[in-house]
Amino acid sequence: MTDPPGEATAFAPGHVTALFAPYPADDPVRAGSRGAGLALSDGVEATVGPVHGDRRVVRLDGEVVDLAAVTGVLDRLAPDARVAVDATTDLPVGAGFGVSGAAALAVAFAANDALELGRSENELVRAAHAADAAAGTGLGDVVAQFRGGVPLRLEPGAPGHGALDGVPARPRVEYVTFGELSTAAVLDGDLDPVRTAGEDALTRVVRDPTLDRLVTESRRFADEAGLLVPEVREAVEAVDEAGGRASMAMLGRTAFAVGTGLSDAGYDPAACRVHPAGATLR
Repeated sequence: MTDPPGEATAFAPGHVTALFAPYPADDPVRAGSRGAGLALSDGVEATVGPVHGDRRVVRLDGEVVDLAAVTGVLDRLAPDARVAVDATTDLPVGAGFGVSGAAALAVAFAANDALELGRSENELVRAAHAADAAAGTGLGDVVAQFRGGVPLRLEPGAPGHGALDGVPARPRVEYVTFGELSTAAVLDGDLDPVRTAGEDALTRVVRDPTLDRLVTESRRFADEAGLLVPEVREAVEAVDEAGGRASMAMLGRTAFAVGTGLSDAGYDPAACRVHPAGATLR
């Protein structure tokens, strides 16, 4: 049985997936998605330290929770370790911000430091990505969160399999959330229309790697993939009428805009910025 010699804290950014083409696989390290999104300065901070008792404890915002991606990454990195995980986030859970992936990634970095595991960054990202994919809570968030910025996921999978590029920008991001949407339910459905729409959208973004093109193609993707829910459509159309551009965060009942689009449309959004870096120790 391994006990942590101390404790460590790490941060991982949230991630808004703007468009994606899913590629599930039996091996969760190879599973993933192609697509584009925004890493956010709002994210998850996680502390890993000693626990009193014989079992792990995972808390999110002070409440004991069952986060399969977090327990999965601990199983991969330190299956015998007795640790307490205390995570906090400003982001709504289940609303399209990659909270599960961010939690898994932050815990991987914190556990590596607290338990003196001696793993490399790519090893930690692989473990977090595999845990998120195996849990059915994300196929591309972790690699995007590790990269930071405005990542373009060119090939699916964890480091060693996937490939990334990005749009060089760090804009203000606004978002309004109307509730949860199950990522697992969508990923368990017919993925062909989503994959076709996602591949076409990504091709256009790669040809014109700008923020305006990304948000425009995200909106088009949401329509063509049949994912745009009524509440988000109403908000997106209001932003259009106000002269801005907005789209839907995949997968959640969340509208996002770059700049002040939602504010200009009369909403009271949360606001942050694109986070330029990936996961970091505090």
